[in-house]
Amino acid sequence: MKLQVQTLVKSYGPVAALRGVSLELRDGEVHALCGHNGAGKSTLVKILSGVEQPDEGVLEINGEPISFRNPLDAQAAGIALVDQELSLVPQLTVAENIDLGRAGASFITRPGRARPRVKQLLGRVGLGHISPSTPVELLSIGERQLVEIARGLGREAGLLILDEPTATLSDTEIAFVFNAVRDVAAEGASIVFVSHRLGEVLSLCNVVTVLRDGELVATKPIAEVDRPTLIEMMVGSVVDADTSELRPSSGKIVTVSSLQVPPRVTGVDLQLEGGQIMGIAGQVGCGASEVLRALGGLVPQAAGDVSIAGKKVRINTPRGALASGVSYISGDRKGDGLFLNRSVSDNLIATRLGDLSQAGIMQPRAAARTAKELAEVAGIDPSRLRSAVVELSGGNQQKVFLGRCLDRKGTELLILDEPTRGVDVGGRAEIHNLIRRAAAAGHAVIFASTELTEILDLSDIIVTMFGGQVVSTRQRSEVTAASALAEITHRDSDAKAVA
Repeated sequence: MKLQVQTLVKSYGPVAALRGVSLELRDGEVHALCGHNGAGKSTLVKILSGVEQPDEGVLEINGEPISFRNPLDAQAAGIALVDQELSLVPQLTVAENIDLGRAGASFITRPGRARPRVKQLLGRVGLGHISPSTPVELLSIGERQLVEIARGLGREAGLLILDEPTATLSDTEIAFVFNAVRDVAAEGASIVFVSHRLGEVLSLCNVVTVLRDGELVATKPIAEVDRPTLIEMMVGSVVDADTSELRPSSGKIVTVSSLQVPPRVTGVDLQLEGGQIMGIAGQVGCGASEVLRALGGLVPQAAGDVSIAGKKVRINTPRGALASGVSYISGDRKGDGLFLNRSVSDNLIATRLGDLSQAGIMQPRAAARTAKELAEVAGIDPSRLRSAVVELSGGNQQKVFLGRCLDRKGTELLILDEPTRGVDVGGRAEIHNLIRRAAAAGHAVIFASTELTEILDLSDIIVTMFGGQVVSTRQRSEVTAASALAEITHRDSDAKAVA
């Protein structure tokens, strides 16, 4: 499928999301789409997939103008989207989810007939061991993402759009996705690959288009660009890492002893001081997310001892953890944290309603003042305080989520799961600096990430996990990328050799 986009314009009220963007997608080509927060990538993807309609501009398929009123129109034209946000129905089976929403699918489900096709699709993404009759709610987050990709492959589309498809996947799972993408391209389809992981862009794609502030910066063959060039194109200049001096300790020690999170996590021991940042490195399913959820009070069956400055933390309920000074930020900002249709202001003050009320009545001036202060702290444009969170880019949504927990009275331990998931290079630097700011204020910070570069860039202490257990705990100066990678893939002998 040859698709041409000519001078697309799209605005949301006073905000111009796209300003005359043009590009061309060719048969058998893997075309990367990159850009800073708010660059216009998501808007362009929504237009190509029929979710949104442009204010101006033309779409052409094989030289013929076309317009989409809805996603089914786009499907009928041969376009399939795998969105970065999961759209699976947990209560349905894998097979039912793969057929869900497919244009032309029968209203009557015949599991026996669908099974061979579904098994073939699952095999393409490394899930050949999973039965098509398995309920999706029993799968891990990484497995669900792979099912989502399998569903996209099952559309047999002329244009397949993959929006941040590897954000929750391990290296092994990513390899399956890459092989599937290459196979689909070899069969003649066009692929749009949206990713903030520039290494993936450089290794997988043939062409890259960069957007900035809703405008086209350039479209170039991958052979003509490298990572520094891409970053400069995306943000206008290279984003430097924070170079602040070592943060002083607050003297308050956080201790985790013999933490168990059924059914897989056992014997986790951690220790850090206020002012330090601990990064837990591991692949999807290693147990890091379970550890963080338990510390945040979200796993009632968790067992073990947690203390801050010698005082025991109640970890069996969210209220108990929060009362003990623990603030938890989920890796799923839309599912677990943000009220998407409420304003930025409402989201920022959502956990402070008691402090902003008198006799149960909200004090508007105090609420507005607090929201503005938190927006400034989190680096959010105050003019967006009345905007619905759903209108923001992924990076700005994450800053709202993080901003809610900053400068909260009584916070001693800040916990973040995948703090920059789905966030681009510039937004990542801003969020990292917010995390460093929290540590500089004396908070102990524990975060988990499947990206080694993030672990190495941000951590004072690095913990590696595999199979629900801690492999090592070391100071950042003692860890190399090679040693950490060896440990999180459970090559014990190799890990010792490269340490």
